[in-house]
Amino acid sequence: MKKIKSIVLTSALLTANVLNAQNPVVQTCFTSDPAPMVHGDRLYVYTGHDEDNADFFWMQEWRVYSTDDMVNYTDHGSPLALETFSWADDRAWAAQTIYRNGKFYWYICAHSKLTNGMAIGVAVSDNPVRGFKDALGKPLFDNGSWDNIDPTVFIDDDNQAWLFWGNPQVYYLKLNEDMVSYSGELGLVEMDEKSFGAPVMRKREEGKTYKDCYVEGPWLTKRNGKYQLLYASGGVPEHISYSVSDKLPGNWSYAGEIMPLCETGSFTNHCGVTDYKGHSYFFYHTGKLPKGGGFGRSIAVEEFKYNPDGSFPTIMPTNEGVKPLKNFNPYTKVQAETMAFSFGVKTEQNQKRGVYVSEIHNGDYTKLQSVDFGDVSPKTFSASTASALRGGKIEVHLDSIKGTTIAELEILGTGAWETFKTFSTATKTNVTGVHDVYFVFTGRKGPRLFNFDFWEMKR
Repeated sequence: MKKIKSIVLTSALLTANVLNAQNPVVQTCFTSDPAPMVHGDRLYVYTGHDEDNADFFWMQEWRVYSTDDMVNYTDHGSPLALETFSWADDRAWAAQTIYRNGKFYWYICAHSKLTNGMAIGVAVSDNPVRGFKDALGKPLFDNGSWDNIDPTVFIDDDNQAWLFWGNPQVYYLKLNEDMVSYSGELGLVEMDEKSFGAPVMRKREEGKTYKDCYVEGPWLTKRNGKYQLLYASGGVPEHISYSVSDKLPGNWSYAGEIMPLCETGSFTNHCGVTDYKGHSYFFYHTGKLPKGGGFGRSIAVEEFKYNPDGSFPTIMPTNEGVKPLKNFNPYTKVQAETMAFSFGVKTEQNQKRGVYVSEIHNGDYTKLQSVDFGDVSPKTFSASTASALRGGKIEVHLDSIKGTTIAELEILGTGAWETFKTFSTATKTNVTGVHDVYFVFTGRKGPRLFNFDFWEMKR
């Protein structure tokens, strides 16, 4: 009995620590294999989606989130799924998106109906968060191998685009300028102790201990004239290491670990790096959400500084995450699916409304970080919501879920879960300056209360 109580207490403490943190970045669903991309003033993160209660990597879609302050992320839903590709039927695994010549190219891997192996595909759109279609109507590369997973794409200084991928070794293609075809033959990166810490499995000596080994999830980038290939390494469980080269496709040299084996709650890891607004960020995934784990992963992010020579420092996972780059403006129409953290809720999408917050129950909440109210307090608070039945209430609190209440908005039934109406109320308390803002949802205990599309504050 004491052991059971101890396990329950430990679980409760871990859950509390997670809920008070900024990592994982997304809490409304499981996300994996983060691929950051900076475009314009925003940073976009393209992810996989682990299904709830999965017992394997049963993944059906890819998702997109974006931010302009690194703490408050907007959920753009799933603009790409297995159904986008007529040739794919399973395993929507790791992917990456890149911009070129006015279009966004999303390189994915999925199980191929054509060859019964994994294949590399590409979708294209003129918008970073919607409108993606299969660019070819067939795989970009499909030879029936199960090695064809985890593509990473990179455009070099000479405008040559490269596509690298693979488990348990790295393959590559030179992409043409159209980004949906390639020239030359399939290339294979040679692996030995010098280049990756160990040769491929079939070439390893029995009984010999190697310093490291490539597994999967490559990420290709460049720093100070050196190409850097980051990857999941070491077997299971995985850590993150990298190799460097002075040319492509490479004469690689093993450069060491970046994120050592840590208590992340996941036996896999997958990284992506980018610079944004003068800061460097390292994205990865963990299993730290409640009910998470090796098949229920969640993306996280850490800020870091490169060493003077452009090499990576050691980066450790944290629950705290990163600091905001700027304050949030509340005096605009704000989508409810923009949040820094949430508890209990999920998101859904439809063609008319886009993404909205759903599965709202009594005691659930969402949070925005570093909201700047300025010198003049808001006078009204309004929200667009939908409820087939009973409605509920949105309480707006400052700095904690039980902090100063600045508004209480009564939500009435609207007759259907996707029939949205806007409700408004006067604020109760003057508020100025910078605060975290919590939207706490209350109502009858047990049943689902309402859906939440957007909110506005006016002075």
